[in-house]
Amino acid sequence: MDQISAFPATAVLIAANVAASLFAFTNSAFMNKNLFHVGPILHRREYHRLLTSGFLHGGMLHLFINMYVLWGFGRFLEYNLGTVKFLIIYFAALLGGSLWSLLENKNKPDYRALGASGATSGIILSYCLFLPLSMLGFFFIPMPAIVFAIIFIVASAILAQRENKVIGHEAHLGGALVGILVTIAVEPRALSIFSKQMSAVLGGG
Repeated sequence: MDQISAFPATAVLIAANVAASLFAFTNSAFMNKNLFHVGPILHRREYHRLLTSGFLHGGMLHLFINMYVLWGFGRFLEYNLGTVKFLIIYFAALLGGSLWSLLENKNKPDYRALGASGATSGIILSYCLFLPLSMLGFFFIPMPAIVFAIIFIVASAILAQRENKVIGHEAHLGGALVGILVTIAVEPRALSIFSKQMSAVLGGG
């Protein structure tokens, strides 16, 4: 309980994702009205889908992975930046991922997607600004966070161009980039923290 009370926004976001996803698993009408679907967004102006789709998931594994990431990285940001700034970064990344996906798929009215991956991508990349030399795992391979960030962005950009993809890499890319930019906007010291650590390891001081 102490952990939950110490990170209220992270805990509430996880609870909201779990509740909405579990409900959608057994209620197809709710799922269909709230997932990311290009046609209804553009032609019926159902803009709520840009936000609500970020609280729905395609299965228990999908849900678990995103919530595991949110709990792991969200606590760091909420503790160091405060609840308000953390929430701004989270929702900006979520919407950034959705808007990037909409732009990439505007000519595909049947394109559908769901999941908090855009938001969690932004949270991870935000974390990398503050601790670029901390070790993260990429497919179980440990590497510095800055290396992970570069690989993640480049891989997402490349994979987003593939046809018949089953993962919304464009949302990952949009969420990651927006996460970085909004972090710098709400916490400008992130740049100096990042540059000092990188300068130290590169021999610049």
